[in-house]
Amino acid sequence: MSTAPGEGDRPPLAGLRHVALFARRFEDTVTFYVDVMGMKVEWRPDADNAYLTSGVDNLAIHRATVDAAEEGQRLDHMGFVLDRPEDVDRWHEFLLGHGVPILAAPKTHRDGARSLYCSDPEGTTVQMIFHPPLAKGDGPEPAAS
Repeated sequence: MSTAPGEGDRPPLAGLRHVALFARRFEDTVTFYVDVMGMKVEWRPDADNAYLTSGVDNLAIHRATVDAAEEGQRLDHMGFVLDRPEDVDRWHEFLLGHGVPILAAPKTHRDGARSLYCSDPEGTTVQMIFHPPLAKGDGPEPAAS
């Protein structure tokens, strides 16, 4: 395994368990993931956004505008889950130090999550997020076997 420059000071990741989708058929898409796939609605802050979970992840569904749905990709962004809110700020400094474009600086959201947005080399939006229900030690208890 190779060691990239600066790897020793890289903050830890807790995993990739968050995906966000644009949906033209918003209600149908929410219904599919809830009724067919068995996810639960974690939060619906408004009529255009739904956050679903299976207990260890987070799927955001955002109502797509006609323009975004016709011309753009369906993926809004992907998110890497972090264990502590201060890790968002550590990642911000780390990414800036590596010349990564920052799209939105660290911010604490209405639901208590804290995140930042950056861009990968292809222009995909990547979120670094502390989300309390997904953070190590704060998530749901494992199912009994």
